[in-house]
Amino acid sequence: MKSYNFICVLVLIFLTTSCNDDFVDITPLSEVSESSIWTDAGLAEAAVTNVYVGLGQGGYGTEMLASATDESLYTHSGSGLNVVNESRANSANVGWIKGENSWSNMYAAIRDANLAIEGLEGGDINNDNLRDRLMGEVKFLRAYYHHQLVRFYGGVPIADRTFTLDDDFNISRNTFEECVEFIVAECDEAFDLLDGKDLESGRATAGAALSLKARILLYAASDLHDITTASGNSSLISGYANQDLLGYTSGDQQTRWDRAKNASKAVLDYTSGYKFGLGSPVSFDEAKDNYMNVSTARNGGEADILWERQFIEAAGSNWGGRRFGLFHGPNGYHNWAGNTPTQNLIDAYAMDDGSDFDWDNPDHSSQPYEDREARFYATMLYDGADWKPRTPDVADRDPANQVQTGTYEILDGNGAVATHFGLDTRQGPIEDWNGTRTGYYVRKFIEPDPTHVDQTDFQSIPWPFFRYTEAVFNYAEACMETGNEDEAKAWLNQIRYRAGLPAITATGTELVEAYRRERQVELSYEEHRYHDARRWMIAEGTIGAPAGIINISGTLKPGANVTLYAYDTDNYDYTYTPGVIDPGFENRLWLDKSYFLPITNDELQANTSLVQNPGYE
Repeated sequence: MKSYNFICVLVLIFLTTSCNDDFVDITPLSEVSESSIWTDAGLAEAAVTNVYVGLGQGGYGTEMLASATDESLYTHSGSGLNVVNESRANSANVGWIKGENSWSNMYAAIRDANLAIEGLEGGDINNDNLRDRLMGEVKFLRAYYHHQLVRFYGGVPIADRTFTLDDDFNISRNTFEECVEFIVAECDEAFDLLDGKDLESGRATAGAALSLKARILLYAASDLHDITTASGNSSLISGYANQDLLGYTSGDQQTRWDRAKNASKAVLDYTSGYKFGLGSPVSFDEAKDNYMNVSTARNGGEADILWERQFIEAAGSNWGGRRFGLFHGPNGYHNWAGNTPTQNLIDAYAMDDGSDFDWDNPDHSSQPYEDREARFYATMLYDGADWKPRTPDVADRDPANQVQTGTYEILDGNGAVATHFGLDTRQGPIEDWNGTRTGYYVRKFIEPDPTHVDQTDFQSIPWPFFRYTEAVFNYAEACMETGNEDEAKAWLNQIRYRAGLPAITATGTELVEAYRRERQVELSYEEHRYHDARRWMIAEGTIGAPAGIINISGTLKPGANVTLYAYDTDNYDYTYTPGVIDPGFENRLWLDKSYFLPITNDELQANTSLVQNPGYE
């Protein structure tokens, strides 16, 4: 079971299809003995590279965690996301969970990390600097994989060694606190080993170790994991017999917030991010460019990313991140509209003066896509948005190259009023089964180059596991929770200024709400909302709310003579009517059992010492 014959094959696949060209370069061998791996620098590095395979696509893929939140709706049926969103998950049918985050896959990745750690400990690599760096990487990865389990399941069995066939596999879950402390200790050790090391893009760094420590301590301090607070908010948690698997049953929550604050500040002190330190808002155009630069990791924006999943453009079987535009772009471009933004998320974006968008404001409701903050335009594709050139077979239907998600009047050949269904709708003439159900498409993470054809071309935008900006949010949140609102606002406003927005001046509960909305918008589609709504214990009113949609109609103005549709307020009066998704497609419901994932029956039967999470017995 400890044979490494498979490693070279996996490494070859991983390197040629997943990482950038500079990540590492090895020559695959048909068979290598285990004893040889940890005495040869190149083979040892290849074995450690294999441990990264557990990261899969990062957050990319056909289905995204965003569609298990109020950020997004998955367009296609049969994915199992509705099982999750309708709180129907159970130990026999857990519904959708991204494969890389599943219990079995994470433990498989942890086993790979343990094999590498034990090999490095018992090996004899004649390069101390390389040995320390490799050990730092696998220590970090072992901590990262444990943190993935903990934030989905609560306390889990800590796997800090490999197991053999002679071992007893009936292993109890460690407490939530024990898991947190294990992850923190691993991060501390990884930081010491990686600090000062020069690593290629995509490999774990000292900054990533600090970021992971800050994140897990932020989660540990949050209300969901303070059992006194959580029990007051949930009768299910209050009545659960094994509360120490879910959070802290003793100790002081404020002390935990102090610890989270210090850990987050350590990230901020270690590096500098992208365009922080501004004293006033930048212009709208610069703000839009700033957000695009961060989300594409270009033009300096890559400085905000502390650890990422790299992709290369070359073709291969590993599609996830390199076909993001195909998976999620408009059907009128022959794309699949996988995870489309909800009206819930659209409404969270501010106006460009920093005020809230409000459907009760006639100026807002009559032109909901005018005068919004810059990040909105860098993140969303909405009706009338300028986009890429249409493919040749569609170009004559839309010379303006604008997203069409509404229904519009045009004149037919006889001069009579006819209905034109937008090219990017589920009633349109182009692959209508792939049309959005919400009226929107995501723009963020799609290659913006107009010559890049998402239907056929591969892209290389990385997935950001950790951003400097997340650490800023974490620090600001911990400052608010420990009574230092001025410090929190000072850091939050640096994010705001970069986004072209005025300073936040709110205090108390209004400041908390402003912070949460700022975090929601800035980190949209980056796998934070799922966990944030749970740890804040606001999921019932957010994730549990119906997925919002928009219905758009364009009526010809008197005298307008339009036979080929294009968005034009001189020719059309537009009506925007918000609604919710048909409950026959997805009927979202929050039950408190959904704070944690169920452990599958297969796992419970294989390890009879496991205790199921609350609500799934």
